[in-house]
This record gives sequence, C-alpha cells and structure tokens, in this order.
Amino acid sequence: MMENFWFNVEYGINHVLDINAYDHVLFLIALTVPYLFKNWKRVLLLVSTFTLGHTLSLVLASYGVVRINAQIVEFLIPVTIFIVALFNVFTAGKNAQKEKIGVLFISTLFFGLVHGLGFAREFQILLGDSDNKLIMLLEFALGIEIAQLIIVFVVLFLGYIGQTIFRFSKRDWVMVVSAIVVGLVIPMILESDFLAS
Repeated sequence: MMENFWFNVEYGINHVLDINAYDHVLFLIALTVPYLFKNWKRVLLLVSTFTLGHTLSLVLASYGVVRINAQIVEFLIPVTIFIVALFNVFTAGKNAQKEKIGVLFISTLFFGLVHGLGFAREFQILLGDSDNKLIMLLEFALGIEIAQLIIVFVVLFLGYIGQTIFRFSKRDWVMVVSAIVVGLVIPMILESDFLAS
C-alpha cells in the first residue's frame, strides 16, 4: 500500500520535472517570476489553484465526464504559457500582480484544467481499471504539488540572487525571464499538430 502511495507521488513529481516535457516548468516560471519570497502566500495559493485545476480535469477525464481532442489541448498548453509570460512582459514593474488577483486566479485555474487534460490520456493508461482512481489521483496531485513547490522555490531563489547580488531591477528580471519563456514557447505553438492539420 505504501509502495503504491510513493509510486503515485513520485509519478506526479516526475511528471512536472520531466525534462522532455518542460511546458509545465515554463508555466510555473512564468507564474512565479513576478514574485519575491515575501509574496510566498500568494504564490502558494496560485500554485495550489493550478494543481486544483490540473487534478479536476484529470478526475473528469478519468471518469469519462470530459473527452477532448488531444491536438487542441497540445496547442492550448503552450498558448497558456505564452499568455502568462506576455502578461508579465507588459506588466513588469507595474505591481499588476497585486490588483488583478481574481483574473490571475481564474486564469490559473483554467490553465490548470488545460494542462491536466493534456496529461489525461497517459494518466488513464496508468490507472487502468483500478478501483482506487480517486486515491491514485490525489496521491498523484500531491506529487505534482511537491514538484511545483520545488520549482517555485528555485525561481524565487534565483530571483532573489538576481535582484540582490547581481542588482537586477525587479522589472528587468521579470522582463528578461518572461521574454526567454516567450522565446521558448513560440516554437511549441508553431510546431503543434493542431496548426499543422
């Protein structure tokens, strides 16, 4: 029983930290980069909102409530990252993070739903015809949350170093990192099968 628990948690961690599927990491970088350690409560809330959306769509897909075209989802995932990173570029240094709390949380929840749907098929194979779908989903969600917190901590830590030791202004730091994310995600959008079909 404990073995299964750790397997599912580890599976969730590896799902986020998979170097071949770095879209999840890019999204978290874009989501976290405008913040500092002192904003940790808000960041934690945002990341948990994303996990909630991700888990919700996996639950719906696992129980056959939603079926969605995989090509559309694969196209939407990089688009969501692009939107968040672009939002950062245009709002860097403007404290928009403080004002648009509702918009940010709703969009993060939506992005979580989209990202979860992108993984639903692989997850259904893992589930097979298990009786404990919900338990497995929750253990997997715990793994995702742990991995996301690791990434968030790294992003906040690099931001701290960048802005204290290397004296980047917060605005420049957010602009540069978000611009890099935009640069990495544009090819993902252009190469998606959805546009090719």
